[in-house]
Order: sequence, then structure tokens, then C-alpha cells
Amino acid sequence: MKTSQQRMFLILALVLILNIFYLFSLSDTAGKPYAVIAYSQFKALLEDDRISEVTITGDSLKGIFTEELYFTSDDLVGYAVTDERPYLHFQTTIPPGAEEGILKLLEAGRVRIVAQPVPRSSSGPSSILFTLLSWGLIIGIWWFFFQQIKKRGGIGGNMFSNFGKSGAELYSREKLPVTFSDVAGMVEPKRELEEIVEFLRNPQKFTRLGGKVPRGVLLCGPPGTGKTLLARAVAGEAEVPFFSISASQFVEMFVGVGASRVRDLFSNAKKSAPSMIFVDELDAVGRARGTGLGGGHDEREQTLNQLLSELDGFNPHDEVIVLAATNRPDVLDAALLRPGRFDRQVVIERPDWRDRAKILAVHTRNMPLAGDVNLEQIAKGTPGLVGADLQGIVNEAALIAAREDAAAVTMDHFERAKDRQLMGIERSVLMAESERWTTAVHEAGHALVAAVLPQADPVNKITIIPHGQALGMTQQLPADDRYHLRSSYLFSRMAVILGGRAAELAIFEEPTSGAQNDLKQVMDLAERMVCQWGMSVRLGPLSYPRGEEHPFLGRKLASDKTFSEKTAWIIDQEIKNLVAAAQECTNAVIEANHDTLIALSKTLMAEETIDKKEFCAFMEKHPAVIPETHCEGMSYKNHFGAHRTES
Repeated sequence: MKTSQQRMFLILALVLILNIFYLFSLSDTAGKPYAVIAYSQFKALLEDDRISEVTITGDSLKGIFTEELYFTSDDLVGYAVTDERPYLHFQTTIPPGAEEGILKLLEAGRVRIVAQPVPRSSSGPSSILFTLLSWGLIIGIWWFFFQQIKKRGGIGGNMFSNFGKSGAELYSREKLPVTFSDVAGMVEPKRELEEIVEFLRNPQKFTRLGGKVPRGVLLCGPPGTGKTLLARAVAGEAEVPFFSISASQFVEMFVGVGASRVRDLFSNAKKSAPSMIFVDELDAVGRARGTGLGGGHDEREQTLNQLLSELDGFNPHDEVIVLAATNRPDVLDAALLRPGRFDRQVVIERPDWRDRAKILAVHTRNMPLAGDVNLEQIAKGTPGLVGADLQGIVNEAALIAAREDAAAVTMDHFERAKDRQLMGIERSVLMAESERWTTAVHEAGHALVAAVLPQADPVNKITIIPHGQALGMTQQLPADDRYHLRSSYLFSRMAVILGGRAAELAIFEEPTSGAQNDLKQVMDLAERMVCQWGMSVRLGPLSYPRGEEHPFLGRKLASDKTFSEKTAWIIDQEIKNLVAAAQECTNAVIEANHDTLIALSKTLMAEETIDKKEFCAFMEKHPAVIPETHCEGMSYKNHFGAHRTES
């Protein structure tokens, strides 16, 4: 179908080009201004030797003057001259029977004569046939496209009738083989949805005591956590019709189309009741109204109004359950979330390492694994990753093994795939030895500070091989997932980030531009500690919004002033004090372990990459010295009660 449409478009374009050339061939494209003069005036100018060349075509004569001449309105035929302009070309008409006389005059005046045949009339049979064929072909192509629209528009033959159709896909258990057994982890969300599926199978169990099952269930969670996968599992478990649609399909450029599609979707679902509807990315149409964007008659808002009416309007849908998914529940309209519409919100969080191990087991169940593969170890080394990330790691490991023609996927393949996911693609960059030495010192500084501070995450890998946009990288992985970040941990985190710059100052006695991203991370972390997490003794347990995300514009264009200028100055000072305290701790660690820093940098130059086992062995040979000042007693009072700058 697509190929035939492309051919039709090419034929149409070719016909249009031929018509354009044909029209140009019928017109005078010279673009020269001609003075249309009388035949008598032409003879007078010819006798005065004012004409150098003529072109005769039938009874039409065009020519060129020997020089540019000026004419008045009386001299030109059929023209009213409003401004004086010179003419070099002229045109006149030869009277009947004057052809022989004019030729003698031209030959006597030694004028260059060019004779051209009379062109065929544009109204001839061939021209008429060509025009009819061109228009017939154009009309035929448009008729073909309209017929295709009519076929897709359903019964009735109206070519625009498909605009109001929802376009939702209808799934059955046979069509979608995914079940709850294919969804690893998510015990509580699956329990909630199993109850919904059971209601659809046996509604009398819940209604005999007067209970009602929620009409709407909203799946909330970060991207990639498995909301759509869970909906597919519900479709596979439910023995009822399951309609799936993306919320963006409701939005169209034509007024009223979105509302019409919502009505069509619920109409089909009610006809097939009991049934389920799944709306993916609900925030595409469910954003809060009255934000001043788009006006009161915005097409998206009209679609939302229709959706609200269908969810719990005048005619309720007791046997139609709506399942929706979104990454941004905070931007949804309040009327959409009230009881009777979306009664329940099922939150799908990022999986912990135990659930990550189960997810990896699901993705690798049809994959030949080597005996050294430890899924729990891989899961513990991927903190913060979601199901989509883990699927990417498994797929990348399989691709690496396939490129190497391996019989099975080994642990090394998984480690390389994990490094690519966490650190980026390894790049081949030719660097001078001095640049490699600078990178080695920088990364050694990060790793050394992380090894010394007890609250910091353990070092998992150090490399000076460029990955992604970084020339080197120090990877830290926590022993377990963290849900509450203590102030001592955050302080140690800042100190580790500043370790690269401190190492450069200790070795080269001047900083480099390599710490640009480090300084940005430290500034952002310190600002969150002071403004959002209340970790400043001087400011107290208060929240100060500074450039937070705007729920409707994506980013805040201008920060609302909710505090005074004096408070803003104190905030800046507290952020500066936090970074300064972390820098003092980092400098103390680097100064106390100067020889270890140089030894680690040289090892990095030789090995290029050091894993966790090799790093631990290195630190055993070079025991770290914990400085007596600045970094001992990782307490809230020591870190946030000192280094104050009074106003």
C-alpha cells in the first residue's frame, strides 16, 4: 500500500512538472519590455536607420532599435505611459498585403532579418488532448486516495468518518501471552491488579455485600519501571476484551475530534462489557486545566472534559474498568483523580536489588548462560536502574557474546554491558602521555578520597579509558540500595567529587578544566542540602524553592520570590560554606596520602582500568591515612555547625 502511494505521488509530481514546462513554452519568458508601436511609426523609424534587427513570425514583427528610444503615450499602441522609460525592443503588426513591401525596405536598410515559422495554435487537438490527459490523471490520483480514506473510514462511505474513531487496539488473552508470571517483582502492584482481574471474572463475589470495585486505576512511576508491561500482563490475565490506546491519539488538529474518539472508545467498551480500557501516557490529555495555556476552548481541554464525563458522568460504566499509566501524576487535573474516576493510584517504584535479580532472571531465561554468571552480583552492581535498563544490559551482553562467537554469555560480557550502560560507550581517543597522566591523577584523587572516608560508597572501578563524554571515570557502587541520604553521606559524596580537582592542585599546583562537571555536581548537591532538605543549622528546617521544575512548562522560566534578599544571601553563604568544608576535608585526605596518590596514578597509567578487587589489593599494600582534622567525626554538628559566615 505504501509503495503504491509513493508511485502515485511520483506520477503526480511528474505531471505537474510537465504542465509547468508546457505553460512556460506557451508564454514569452524573455522578460524584455516591448514598445508596441504602429506600423506607420515603424516605417518612419526604419527609414531613419533606427532599427538593427527584426524577427518576423506570420503577421507579427518584433525587432531591436539601434539605441534605446523614449516614447510618449501617443506613440504606443494600447498603453498609457505614466513615466518615461527607454525601450530597446519593439513590436508591431504587419498589415495584410504589406509583406513584400516591408521586405524590400528591410533589405534596403541592411537590417538583419530573422524569419520564424508560425507556432501551432495552443487550442489545437494535440494541446487539448494533452491538457485533458493531465487533468484526468490528477483527478484519478485524488480519487484513488479518497477511496482509500473511505475504506478506512468504516461503514457509511464517508471519507472523514475515521477521524472520530478512537483507533484503540482490541486484545484478548490469546493475542497477548504476557501474564503476571512474566512480571518480576512488583508484589503489591500485582496484588492490586489481580483483584481487578478477579472482579471482572467473578463480579458477584464483590457486589454481594454492596462493595464496588474501583472504576479507574492509575499506574504511577518513573519511566521504564514496567507500567506498560504490567498493563499487558493484566490484558493477558483478563478473560475480557482489553482496549489499549495512547492518550496522544486523542489529540488532533481538528476541533472536537479528541472528544469524539473518547466517546467512540467508551461506546465500544460498553458494548463489550465487562471490559477494560488501558490509556497510556495519560498526562498527554489529563494535564490540569486553568493554567493559562491554550485558553478555555483548547482542543486538549475539550478532550479532557469528555474523558471526565465518560469516566463518571451521568451514565456510569459499572462493568468497564479504566487502567491508565503516567510518569507525571503531579500534573494531572484534580477532577481526574477524585474518587469515582481514578480511585486508586498504584505506585511502581524503582526495584531493589532483589527485584532486579528477579528481573534479570526473567530476561535471561531463554539465554545460554555460562557457569560464572551471578545474577545477584549483577543486580547489586546496578543501583537505581529500572527494568528497561536491565533489559538493555541483558541484550547488550548477548550482542557482545554474539560478536565474539561465544557459545554462552559469560560474566565478563555482563560486566562490559553494565559498564556501557552506566559509563557510556568506550571510545578510542589518542591522547598524549601528559594528558593521560592528568586524567590518571584526577581519577586517582576521586578513588583515594572514596577509600579513606568511611561514609563514602565503595569504589567499583577506575578507568582512564574515555567513556561517553568523559576522558576517565571512577565508578562507586553502594553495598545496598539507599532510600534515606544522611548528611554525613552527602558530605562525603561532595568530598569525593572534589577529589579530582584537589589531586590536580597537589600534583600540578594548578587546576585544569577537567573538574567542570564535578563542580556542577557539588553545587547542585549543596543547594539541595540547604534549600530542599533543611540540612543547614543556620537556616533551619525550611524549604526554599530555587528554580524547581514547572509542572506545565517543563522548566520554570522565572523563580517566584518566596524569601527576602537577606535570606537569599544567607543561602548562598551556606552553600559556599558546605562546599568549602568538603574541599578542606578533601585537601586533608590528599595531603596525608600524597605518596599513595602518586602510586595509584602510576598504576592507572600502566593498567588503564582497575576493578574493585585490584583496587582493594592496592589499598592493602598502601594503607590510607585518615587525617586528624576536618574529616573525623562525621556528625551533623561538625559539618553544619561550623564554617559559618555571619551577616
